[in-house]
Amino acid sequence: MRLTLEAARTLALAAQGLDARPRKKATKQDVLAAIRRMGALQIDTIHVVARSPYLVLWSRLGDFPPSWLEELLAEGKLFEYWAHEACFLPVEDFPLYRHRMFEAAGMGWKYSRALMAKRDEVERLLATVRERGPVRSADFERTDGRAGGWWEWKPEKRMLESLFTAGELMIARRERFQRVYDLRERVLPQWDDARLPPREEADRALVLQAVRALGVARPRWVADYFRMPKRTTPAVAARLADEGALLRVEVEGWPEPAYLHPDHRGTAERAAAGEIRPRLTTLLSPFDPLVWDRARGRELWGFDYRLECYTPAPKRRFGYFVLPVLRRGALVARLDPKAHRREGVFEVRALHLEPGVRATAGLVDDLARALRECAAWHGTPEVAVGASDPPELAARVRAALAAA
Repeated sequence: MRLTLEAARTLALAAQGLDARPRKKATKQDVLAAIRRMGALQIDTIHVVARSPYLVLWSRLGDFPPSWLEELLAEGKLFEYWAHEACFLPVEDFPLYRHRMFEAAGMGWKYSRALMAKRDEVERLLATVRERGPVRSADFERTDGRAGGWWEWKPEKRMLESLFTAGELMIARRERFQRVYDLRERVLPQWDDARLPPREEADRALVLQAVRALGVARPRWVADYFRMPKRTTPAVAARLADEGALLRVEVEGWPEPAYLHPDHRGTAERAAAGEIRPRLTTLLSPFDPLVWDRARGRELWGFDYRLECYTPAPKRRFGYFVLPVLRRGALVARLDPKAHRREGVFEVRALHLEPGVRATAGLVDDLARALRECAAWHGTPEVAVGASDPPELAARVRAALAAA
């Protein structure tokens, strides 16, 4: 099968559920189905707008209660672990990640290597969890005299995170987005390590999931999706293709064959025939699976993106937490938002069209509609648009918002 680049983009959107919004109002089961479709929902705590996992789901489902995500975690339908990064994952995939827990010290998590050196302290912490039940980091008083902050975790927090990475603790639920830790056997009592699949089988399953989630995948994209080894994963994908578990396809402009999951054969054929027209216009989180691999974004979409929240303010080009704008199959703009929840205002500090994108009447209307929907979901019904590039775009979007 041969695909144009446009058809490859369409297939990527369809695989991620970003080609069109569901016609019916979302249910909690739809939230779980969306996570299963993506394979992983990345967690991030920045909340100038809704935190990333909620925003990723809204991009696909539209209006839904964010509490459903925590409910699914507390109900045992999801678990948390390191996939692409820290992620919510379908609980049925726990066996595929159990090997990583046994190899936690080799995952680059510096605190895991220190666990054995402080085993007495670790055992006391585990005894506390056994006796008291689930705990938060906040339940332990800071005693080391440090002020705290992202990189100054107190010892108990470091131990909790290390035990989580090693699979001795799991996240039982979240309270105001804070992790609540409990013993693995209490969070997942049905699991027995005797059921652990061989490592090779788990890796094959993750490669198949990655290719299905990507829609169409160049070999080097596959390893990034679930942070698998870059050296060995391409060979796993090649073997799966040789066996027929994956399909090889040619994509216009790509030097090597790409991979397609058999589940997407029919979608790929319709995309190749021009029978699928993406209709969705929405805002994306910087940690959305569609764009979290910046190199893939450049190669597939021509979208050069950098998250600037860690860049000093004077050096930022676009803004603190810039959201890509997806419109009908293309990444057409980026905007710097802030939800002022008390005031009921969704502020767009700056709005930038991508190079070569024309500000047509249709694009302006689509942008205004996406902003209204996102603002309403945030509980900030007033949308305030500031600067833009081109300069006249802001006034046109304001007019479209007012005309609704």
